[in-house]
Amino acid sequence: MNGSLHCPLCDHRQIDPFYRDARREYLLCCHCALVFVTPKDYLTPAEEKAEYDLHQNEVYDEGYRGFLSRLTTPLLERIPEGARGLDFGCGPGPALATMLTEAGCQMQLYDVFFYPKEAVLEKSYQFITATEVVEHLHRPGSELAALWQQLEPGGYLGIMTKLVLDAQAFAGWHYKNDFTHVCFFSEQTWRWWAELNDAELERFGADVMLLRKP
Repeated sequence: MNGSLHCPLCDHRQIDPFYRDARREYLLCCHCALVFVTPKDYLTPAEEKAEYDLHQNEVYDEGYRGFLSRLTTPLLERIPEGARGLDFGCGPGPALATMLTEAGCQMQLYDVFFYPKEAVLEKSYQFITATEVVEHLHRPGSELAALWQQLEPGGYLGIMTKLVLDAQAFAGWHYKNDFTHVCFFSEQTWRWWAELNDAELERFGADVMLLRKP
């Protein structure tokens, strides 16, 4: 591979080909197991926002709330009553934050396109959620590190993202066909990240991770 390539999560340069389709090439980091595309395959900010504007995630849609409850249920069992939280990458309809507010949490919102309130990124929180967000990050290493810094000791980072299994499954995987998705995590990647940050990792179902800060 090109020696100038580096992993956007761990910055290592030992990169192997993973999969290629008609539109994009996907690479594998041999250190942290992240699968990713290179910047030449990123959408422009305008193209990216146009895709998000098509999303139909209504705040009070029961089906969508059921989907999000796979993260909120275990999270609420672990955080104190009235905990302060940040919904990072909340999108235009912050259903998750609404659900957590209804459960008594004190929520702040951030989304680079829809709630670009930089001041909330300077505060500390007892928990941070990022549902269907990390796969969109162009600089996941620095962005996840910044969120981790915002967490208070004993706090939780709640992640929801579909996980890479192997190249064979990846070939038929719908998740890669969304061109706003540029980073693909596996369970191995999250275990690497948890060890790096001395975090306690719990996985729930196919796509929910809770990471507790020591």
